[in-house]
Amino acid sequence: MHTDICIIGAGMVGLSLANQITERFPNLSITIVEKENKIGKHTSGRNSGVLHAGIYYEPGSIKAKVCVEGAQRLKNWCKENNISILDCGKVITPQKVELDNQIDELYKRGISNGAKVEIIDENQFNSIVPDGFTSTGRALWSPSTSVVNPKEVINRLKDILSKKGVKFIFFENDWAKSTNNKQINLSNKAQLNYDFLFNCAGLQSDIVAKRFGVGKDFTMLPFKGSYWELKENSPLNVSTNLYPVPDLEFPFLGVHATPGFGGKIYLGPTATPAFGRENYDGLKNLDINTSLSFAIHMTNQFFISKTMRNYILNQAFEWLPHKFIDAARLILPKIKLEHIKKSPKVGIRPQLYDLRNKTLVQDFLIIETEGSSHIINAISPAFTASFAFADRIIDNCTYFK
Repeated sequence: MHTDICIIGAGMVGLSLANQITERFPNLSITIVEKENKIGKHTSGRNSGVLHAGIYYEPGSIKAKVCVEGAQRLKNWCKENNISILDCGKVITPQKVELDNQIDELYKRGISNGAKVEIIDENQFNSIVPDGFTSTGRALWSPSTSVVNPKEVINRLKDILSKKGVKFIFFENDWAKSTNNKQINLSNKAQLNYDFLFNCAGLQSDIVAKRFGVGKDFTMLPFKGSYWELKENSPLNVSTNLYPVPDLEFPFLGVHATPGFGGKIYLGPTATPAFGRENYDGLKNLDINTSLSFAIHMTNQFFISKTMRNYILNQAFEWLPHKFIDAARLILPKIKLEHIKKSPKVGIRPQLYDLRNKTLVQDFLIIETEGSSHIINAISPAFTASFAFADRIIDNCTYFK
C-alpha cells in the first residue's frame, strides 16, 4: 500500500493535522494508523473538554502562539458542526494571600498572548461564583473560556475526514519500522509505504520517535488525572470554571471545578503518578518498567528541584480523598466529602521529561528527521489549539516547502 502522508495516532492532534492537510493540500492521500480499535480511548477522549483562553503560557512559546487562535477556530468549527459548547468562562482565584501577585502575572501573560482577560474585585467574583473563595478579594476573569465534549468533537472530526477520503487503519499496536526507507510493516504482514510520516502517538510518542532514531534524550512520565463530581443534591452553586492560581513553573493547574453537560460539575483532575502509560484503573495496567523509571526520575527531582518538592508535598497524594477535599476546599471552602462522588472520568497526561536537563518539558516539542516529524509533548492546550497547532506543524515541515 502507498500513502502520501502517514499519521501515527488518531487523537486530536493527528486528526487535526489530517484535517488541515486535506484543507491545504487536497490532492494528497492520508492514512492514519491507530493502535486501538477506535478513537478516543486515551488522552484526547479523556480530557476535561475545557477550551483554554491562552492565559498561562510563557509569551513566545509555541503554546502561547497557537492557543488563542486555536481556541477560536475550534469554537467556530464546533458551531458549524452543531457541537454543543458551554460558554461558561473561567475564574482564576488566589487561594492564598501570597499568591495574589500571580494574578497580575497571569493578566500580563494573557494580554501578551492575545487572550481576553480582566482582573475583577470581590463583588464581581461573588456574583460569578457565589460559593468560591478569593483570599485577597481579587481574581482573574476569562469570559472566553468554554467547555466541549471531547469525544463528540473527535468523533465528528473522524467522520468528516473519512468522507474526505482519509483512510484509518485500526488494531495496529504491533507495526514496525521497516528496514526500507519510508515504509512500516503492519501487523497483518502488509507494508505501508509513505512519502512523509507524522508521529502523533500521544502517550506512546516518545517510543515511536525512538524507532526512527530521534528523541533519545526524552522519556514519558505519565501523570494520572482523576475526577470527582458534585452530587445532584449538593448545596454548592458553581456555574463557571473555577481554578486556583497555579505554580507557573510546573505544568499542572491544581484541582479545579469544571461545568459539564447535563448539569454536572467536575472537580479535579489530580496530577498523581500513574505507574503506567495506560493505567487508568488502580493497578490493573501497572507497568513495572515505567513505574521504576518514574520513581527514579522523581526521586532525583525531589532533591534538585524546589518546584518538584512542592509538587510531591502538595499534589502527588491528592488521590487520597481527604487530600483531594483539602485541595478543593482552597477554592470552594464550603465543600465537604459528603457533597462529592467519584467520577468515572480519568485521564493520563503524556508529560515529557528531559533526561539531559532533568526537567519536565513545558512547551510543545516537535522533532523532524528525514521523512518524519515527531510531536512528542502534545500536552494541554493541544486539544484547544489543535487546528492552529496543526497549521504550525505543516508550516514548519520541510515536506511541504
